[in-house]
Amino acid sequence: MKDFAGKIAVITGGGTGMGRELARQLVAEGCNVAMCDVSAEAMAETKRLCEVEKLPQGLRITTHVADISIEDHYKRFRDELIEQQATDKIHLLFNNAGIGGGGSLFSNTREQWERTFNICWGGVYLGVRTFLPLLVKADEAHIVNTSSVNGFWASVGMGVSHTAYSAAKFAVKGFTEAMINDLRLNAPHVKCSVVMPGHIGTSIVSNSRKVQNGSDQLNADELKQARQRLQGQGIDVAKMSDADIQQLALDRARIFHDEAPTSAAAAAKVILDGVKAERWRILVGDDAHLLDERVRKAPEQAYSPEFYQDLVAATGWKVG
Repeated sequence: MKDFAGKIAVITGGGTGMGRELARQLVAEGCNVAMCDVSAEAMAETKRLCEVEKLPQGLRITTHVADISIEDHYKRFRDELIEQQATDKIHLLFNNAGIGGGGSLFSNTREQWERTFNICWGGVYLGVRTFLPLLVKADEAHIVNTSSVNGFWASVGMGVSHTAYSAAKFAVKGFTEAMINDLRLNAPHVKCSVVMPGHIGTSIVSNSRKVQNGSDQLNADELKQARQRLQGQGIDVAKMSDADIQQLALDRARIFHDEAPTSAAAAAKVILDGVKAERWRILVGDDAHLLDERVRKAPEQAYSPEFYQDLVAATGWKVG
């Protein structure tokens, strides 16, 4: 797919981050966009940003509230898209939405763990299941599933558990790789790519808390986990109040967004360039390329303190 003009793209998680930037860049190339998110307000802002420049006549941007872990929400999204976009086919599916949380089998609840897993993995699976018939009807189509560097390296550092997100992202990577041959055998005009970003400047940290807790404040379990993580980083938390911990968490979310080595806009461009080049494997960010190289070179050392310390020294990672 050499260009996106006149095509129809579906984007999950279109309200913020890479989803928003994918929408903006696709619309700028003349692509119709249907996005979903749990936040109508966030999607309204994405749509406004897309419409800042006068849209080509007939170009459609539609927004649809949906929780991608729920199949009935996906089906409603699909039916609304068919009606509002006046189509029975789509050309691009970006399974982009995701949240963090549920990092530990010990200190998180089963509900938190499965919430993360069901969005980050289940949302991708249900997205493909729901929209595959519409993709197959197009003359050419492309599925883009967002995994992560945590799809080949299940860690963000020695001081924090990271099981739900990592398990989901490994599943997304394996699923997409297996789809390559499934599509080749059954729908060769449909291609697929797995996207593996490193640290991208998005609001996933704060958004994840809002999805899990209903606010950006830490709950009691998360306060305890935050103290453990800080202790694991050698920080004395004995004299820190809960309010101090809350503020550090807010600061961490801000730093994750503002001081990332790769912006969401830059990440979206890498992804779209990868789709045009029909690359099935799209690493995003210098840190992703470096980490991929190091894990392949020394897989047995990938979860040692020395490996992580060397990674931080080489990339300046602040995600753990």
